[in-house]
Amino acid sequence: MSQDARHDEEMATQRRARILGLNYVDTSAMTNKQLFNDLLPASELYQLRVIPLSADKSNILFGITNTTSQQVVRQLEQRFSDRRLAFAIISDAGYRDYMHLYDPPKQVVYQDINIVNSDDAQLLQVISSTLAQVRADDMLAYLVQQAYKLKASDIHLENQEQNIRVRLRVDGVLHTIATIERGKYHQLMSAIASAANVSTDSSDAQTGHINNHYRLATGEDVTVNLRVETVPTAYGQDVVMRLFNLELEYLNLDKLGLSKRERDVVDDVIRHPTGMVLIVGPTGSGKTTTLYSLINTLNSDERKVITLEDPIEYFIHGVVQIPVHGDNDASGFADKLRAVLRLDPDIVMVGEIRDQDTARTALQSALTGHLVLSTFHASSAAAALTRMLDYIGMNPLFASAMHLVMAQRLVRKLDDATKQAYQPDAGLKAQLQQVINTLPQGIERPNLDTVTLYRPGSSPEVPFGYQGQIAIREQLMMTQGIQQLLRLPPNQITTDMLQKKAQEDGMLTMVQDGLLKAIEGLTSLEEVYRVVS
Repeated sequence: MSQDARHDEEMATQRRARILGLNYVDTSAMTNKQLFNDLLPASELYQLRVIPLSADKSNILFGITNTTSQQVVRQLEQRFSDRRLAFAIISDAGYRDYMHLYDPPKQVVYQDINIVNSDDAQLLQVISSTLAQVRADDMLAYLVQQAYKLKASDIHLENQEQNIRVRLRVDGVLHTIATIERGKYHQLMSAIASAANVSTDSSDAQTGHINNHYRLATGEDVTVNLRVETVPTAYGQDVVMRLFNLELEYLNLDKLGLSKRERDVVDDVIRHPTGMVLIVGPTGSGKTTTLYSLINTLNSDERKVITLEDPIEYFIHGVVQIPVHGDNDASGFADKLRAVLRLDPDIVMVGEIRDQDTARTALQSALTGHLVLSTFHASSAAAALTRMLDYIGMNPLFASAMHLVMAQRLVRKLDDATKQAYQPDAGLKAQLQQVINTLPQGIERPNLDTVTLYRPGSSPEVPFGYQGQIAIREQLMMTQGIQQLLRLPPNQITTDMLQKKAQEDGMLTMVQDGLLKAIEGLTSLEEVYRVVS
C-alpha cells in the first residue's frame, strides 16, 4: 500500500472513531510495536479481529477494527475481568501489519491449480495443504489469483459437517479444488468480512464488495475485485464470491457473439434509444456483460448516461454511476431512480428490477422518452413479460414502453482442436427435425441427411473438451401481435400465449438457437440441453 493510500485510510478510520465516540490509534506512527503473545494466540487474534496494543498487570489497551463486534468486546471484558480494559479503533491496514508480526509469512510454494478431472484427489490434497499453511489474506489472494488464471466466474466456500469445501465455477461447471479445516476457515471468513464490510455472525444473508490489492508471501501483487454473498447454513456461514474479471475493452457488442440477425435487433435499440430493454436470465448467464456492452456502445459526449448498481462492477469513463445498497433499503432502487430522472438523463441503467416500485418507476421513465436498460430474473423472454405484468398490474401503456426483451444462457464452447465429429442416428435426427420444423421464416433450415454433430474430446491442455463459453439467446420484439396481447387484462395473459405469438412473429427460441450453434460445431447438443431444456 502506498503512503498516500495508507494516510487516506488512517484519516478515514480516525473520522469513523470520532463518529462512534471511540479513541483512535495510528499504528503507522508506532516505530517499536510490542507483542503480547501471552494474552491471545494468533488464531484468536484472527477470529476476534483485535490486537493488544499495550498491557501491564492492571491494564490492557486493545486495538479493534470497524468490523469487531460488540459481542467480542463483552467477551474480552469477561475474560480479563481482573484488569481494566480500554479499546481504540485502528485501521484495517494497521491490523494486518500487526498480524504479520504475530503470524509471520511462511515460506510457501504456491502451486498453480490445474483442473484435470472432476475428482482429482492429488490436486485436492496439495491445494488444501497450501491453504492450511498461509495467512488469511494470502488464502483469499491465492484463491482469487488462481480463479482468474482458470477464468472462473465464482469461488464457493461451503460449510460441511467435517470441513469447508472450496469450489471454482469454470465455464459454468463447479470443480472442487480444496477443503479447509474449520479453525482456518474462521480466519479466512474474518478477512473476507472485514474487506467486504459484512458481519461474520449475522443470521441474515448479506451482500458486500471487495476491491483491494493484496501481496502474497512470494511478493506477488494480486488485485481482488469481488462481489461477496454470504448466507448462514446448518454448519456455518457459506460464501460465494463473484469475480469481476473483464477489462473494459471486452465489454463490446462485437465480442458478444451476436449473429447478424441478433445484432440488427440490438443496433435498432442503439439507433432509437427510447423505451425499456430487459436482459433476462438466471445468475451467471452473462446478463451484466451484455448490459455493460450496451452502455459502453451508447456512451457518448452527446448523451448523459446514469447507472444505478448494487454494487458497481465496472467503472466506465463518462458514465455517472451511482451505488445502491438495495438490501439495506427495499425501496433503494426506486427512490434513487426517481431522483435520477430529475438529472436530465438520456439513458438510465437499473442494475436489476427487484420489486413493484422499481418496475413501475422504470416503466414511467421509459414512457417519457428515456432509454431504460435493466436485468431481470426469468426463465425466458415471454416469462419476463408476464412477471413484469405481475409487478405493474393493469397498464395499457406497458406495451408502448417495452422495446426489447432479450433472454440468454451461457453454454460451454467446444475446443476446436479436440472436438469429435459424429453422425446422428435416426432417432436423434427425428428429434432434431421436430425443432427445425418450428424455425421461423427467414432462418435457413439445415439438411439433416448431411449434418455433422460434435462431442467433446480431451487433451492434457483441455481435459474436458470445452474452452470458454458462448451465449444462446432469444429476442422478443414488440410486434403488433405481442402488443395486442399485452393490452389484454393481465389475468388473461399467459407465458405460453406470449411465447407462441412471439414464435409466430419470428422469434428464435434459445433451444432453436442452441441447436443451430450445435450444428455449426460451436457446442455440443448435450451441452445445449444441459443448460436449457
